[in-house]
Amino acid sequence: MNRLGRKASETLIEMAPSADGEESNGPLCETLSTAGSEVPSSSEIDKRHQSKDSIFFRDGVRRIDFVLSYVDDLNKEWEKKLERRKEFESNLQKAGLELETEDKKESEDGKIYFVKIHAPWEVLITYAEVLNIKVPIKENDIPSMVENPLDCMLTPFRLPEKVMHPEPDYFTAPFSKEKQELYLINDESTFFSPSMRNRIVNYILTRCPYGTEEGKKKFGIKRLLNNGTYSAAYPLHDCQYWKKASDPNCDNERYTLYMEWARFLRFYKEQPLDLIRKYYGEKIGIYFAWLGFYTEMLFLAAVVGVICFLYGLFTMDENMSSKEICDPAIGGEIIMCPLCDRECEYWRLNTTCESSEYSHLFDNVATLFFAIFMGIWVTLFLEFWKRRQARLKYEWDLVDFEEEQQQLQLRPEYEAKCTQKKKNPVTQEMEPYLPLTSQAVRFCISGTTVLFWVSLIIASMIAVIVYRLAVYAAFASLMENTQTLQPISGLLTPQLATSVTASCLNFVIIMILNFIYERIAIWITDMEIPRTHMEYENRLTMKMFLFQFVNYYSSCFYVAFFKGKFVGYPGAYTYMFNRWRNEECDPAGCLIELTTQLTIVMAGKQIWGNIQEAIVPWICNWWGRRKARNNPENLYSRWEQDHDLQTFGALGLFYEYLEMVIQFGFITLFVASFPLAPLLALMNNILEIRVDSWKLTTQYRRPVAAKAHSIGVWQEILNGMAILSVVTNAFIVAFTSDMIPRLVYYYAYSESDDSPMSGYINNSLSVFLISDFPERNKPKTNPENFVICRRKQTIENKMKRFLKRQLYLPVQRLSISSRSREEIFTHYAVLAHSCCKTGLYNYYGARCIHRQILCSMDDS
Repeated sequence: MNRLGRKASETLIEMAPSADGEESNGPLCETLSTAGSEVPSSSEIDKRHQSKDSIFFRDGVRRIDFVLSYVDDLNKEWEKKLERRKEFESNLQKAGLELETEDKKESEDGKIYFVKIHAPWEVLITYAEVLNIKVPIKENDIPSMVENPLDCMLTPFRLPEKVMHPEPDYFTAPFSKEKQELYLINDESTFFSPSMRNRIVNYILTRCPYGTEEGKKKFGIKRLLNNGTYSAAYPLHDCQYWKKASDPNCDNERYTLYMEWARFLRFYKEQPLDLIRKYYGEKIGIYFAWLGFYTEMLFLAAVVGVICFLYGLFTMDENMSSKEICDPAIGGEIIMCPLCDRECEYWRLNTTCESSEYSHLFDNVATLFFAIFMGIWVTLFLEFWKRRQARLKYEWDLVDFEEEQQQLQLRPEYEAKCTQKKKNPVTQEMEPYLPLTSQAVRFCISGTTVLFWVSLIIASMIAVIVYRLAVYAAFASLMENTQTLQPISGLLTPQLATSVTASCLNFVIIMILNFIYERIAIWITDMEIPRTHMEYENRLTMKMFLFQFVNYYSSCFYVAFFKGKFVGYPGAYTYMFNRWRNEECDPAGCLIELTTQLTIVMAGKQIWGNIQEAIVPWICNWWGRRKARNNPENLYSRWEQDHDLQTFGALGLFYEYLEMVIQFGFITLFVASFPLAPLLALMNNILEIRVDSWKLTTQYRRPVAAKAHSIGVWQEILNGMAILSVVTNAFIVAFTSDMIPRLVYYYAYSESDDSPMSGYINNSLSVFLISDFPERNKPKTNPENFVICRRKQTIENKMKRFLKRQLYLPVQRLSISSRSREEIFTHYAVLAHSCCKTGLYNYYGARCIHRQILCSMDDS
């Protein structure tokens, strides 16, 4: 701890109080001596023979570690921006960095200046010590593990050894300037990898001042990008992705990544994680390691899901419930109660024949097995990933990185906005801090904003429910009275039509709210002024995930656990806002509607995500390079080529994690309703790995390398979703699926040994006298003069079955006169009818009636 504090004070990461007693608001860059560096003068360089497609200065020796670009526009703030740039670049040179500017006349469009930055050896070794960067001290001489004899079977999936392990394995130690002789420094120009170099330069850029405005010292490249002083800041790719560079000093790692990793035809190959880590840094490397591991584990879940689906497919013809519904002598004779008030007519059960057959694909005995399996799978996935993550942490020298992250990654924005300082009791250093009152106010505003947006999502979901209720009657009336819909009326029931259109509408609302809330979440997180980069990411992650969780899953929770549960019964239907009658589930159950909802939202999100990630950047880059295609390649410089690419951004990886975690929720929280969800996720992830690698390698500027030892707060989110998934799937099986009622009928009420499930449909439907319909509910016409109609059974009917089992059958076996038995049954019927009329149709009411009837039976 003291060592880290000492290094921080050496490099003036925190500015000491000035001589006049004022405290500065940001860090300074240390002035380093570069007198020993030999730099050719511009007169010694023949620009006419210098290739512009290069990653070096004009001398061909000094490597370009970072590029700044700006447009010299003559507006009212031109002079202020010019002054900022002069001050900033002067301070960068004082910090030891070397700059080389390309005039706008040299650029492709004649408008953009490019400032190329090189970090000499003295700067690199100084900040390598500050950032605690680990470097090689000795090549690893520990013998490798004994090869598995089965590895030969995996040869088609392997990549060449040079690609998988681009450099030897070393023992490493944190760099120290005083002990340079201990390290394997063969060549100073290549000792630090390009990702380490751009990380060091970015560290300086984010902490270098550019002047004083409004009495406060301003610093950092991020502010200069926000106020338009610079238009872009980025490290360079090492070559073009489709061909190797002509320069023999170029590593061509981008080309290797494209050829071996970023092409879809390599989807069956393993990922070169060490090369990804070397080129992009550990943070991006660990993301692709997690995504690859997640995809591998999905393969097992997808296989089991397909088996469960095939079981439902092959047993579809044996499903007795569907047979009875489709049978004209059974389902064709069952008249169902109207689906809406007044406008809807009575309908026959066999009109839902096709939908009942398809519901068996997902609602069968295998559903229970698959729900149990996925509960085990998600636990194994999380535990095995912890093991894989620990192995990567060791192999990539990240074991003690957490202390680094907490101590050294102080956000420049925090240092700038926190003007008050106090002494750290551990390091005895003066540190900026945010007063408790200011924190409380900011958290209150942040919490209120998040609560408002979550409430807005719930309001939008209620609006979709109102839409469902409003159009449900229209669909029911249209499908019953329109002859052109007769060919598909069996498959496209009013419930399904309402569910499909509502799901599509809900998906559109989800996308719109996501687009708006992303910007709101970033704004309120910035307002909170988190202290470290990790703290910033964690807070933003929790806000975004909470919003996305409610946004994506609320409609699925409604269909799974609320739809059809509060319908009421004929004569006493339940209404929303006393206007719209609550919708009922399909006679085959609500599970098929949950499957429809899940498929549309999940598949729609994946398709839209791939369009956003691949097609949109490609179109933008194609449009941006349209003029450059007409110029000779040797005039289109490396820094211009990268400038025309899209920006990955500091939150680029955040959105990738968020997309995958939302998908993880779909395949775990509601997987009991859709066994094919893991298969869809597997196919998407196979594509996702190659799309992410392709866009990162070809369509985006090279991201600044960053370190990470884990997937961060996402691990805790995944753990929470795993626990919740056990509860949701148990509830889906118990309350949404019809499997439990079918099993109860099979073991308790079946009357046929040859066909145990025969009679289930009749047993599951209630009977209602049409003459008891109130005028508000009664259909306008009854052309066939039906006397009774049927509806899906509720708790009332379960009570009657309880009474039948507990009273009717025992009374039949009593040795009493038929008149006494008749009086008991009459008394039972009166009490049951009275119970139903008063709404007392729960279990305890049934037991009360049971006791009363038994008392009367004793009197008899």
